[in-house]
Amino acid sequence: MSDELASTRAPIVGVLLAGGLSRRMGGGDKSLMELGGDTILARVVKRARPQVETLILNANGDPGRFEGFQLPIIEDVIGGFAGPLAGILTGMTWTLENVPDATWMASFATDAPFLPEDLVVRLEDAVEKSDADIACAMSAGRTHPVFALWRIALKEDLHRAMEDEDMRKIDRWTSRYRVEHVEFDVEQFDPFFNVNRPENLDEASKLLNEKGAA
Repeated sequence: MSDELASTRAPIVGVLLAGGLSRRMGGGDKSLMELGGDTILARVVKRARPQVETLILNANGDPGRFEGFQLPIIEDVIGGFAGPLAGILTGMTWTLENVPDATWMASFATDAPFLPEDLVVRLEDAVEKSDADIACAMSAGRTHPVFALWRIALKEDLHRAMEDEDMRKIDRWTSRYRVEHVEFDVEQFDPFFNVNRPENLDEASKLLNEKGAA
């Protein structure tokens, strides 16, 4: 992020969502799997870090496995592996306590090694033009709700929904607010391609080799 851009807007905090159980990958940390000589998470960090002023990692369990990334590692504020919404709430909570002048938080999945390098700026442009509460990425007509920009003022609403209503589905919760969707091009490849299953790692390697996706 350029110094000029950073000086003209409130800081945006980014949260990397790595708090899941990776069941479809057979468990473990899929973000730490190797792709083209580096971990998937390292590739995500490389793309996400320049887009925000502060980057944190939401992960549960032993934080030591991520210490090489030199990021604040924050456990879910709601226990029981409550899904991506718990990571969103955790990021908002941390941001309010540590970066109080921030009004927006960006979220990134940690299994999508080719995420757009202009993701945050395009989402920010969308909420500024529409006065939306949330901006969400799309590609090929599909929404990607974990790649989004969130108004941090929604934190208390989200906390109540998760605690009082057992809210777990992102789309169900975001339907209560004004959401702006931003379409990203898939002509060469889908930038939100994610490694969910073992066979996806082979597909990602092929993308890396054939299209230079990273």
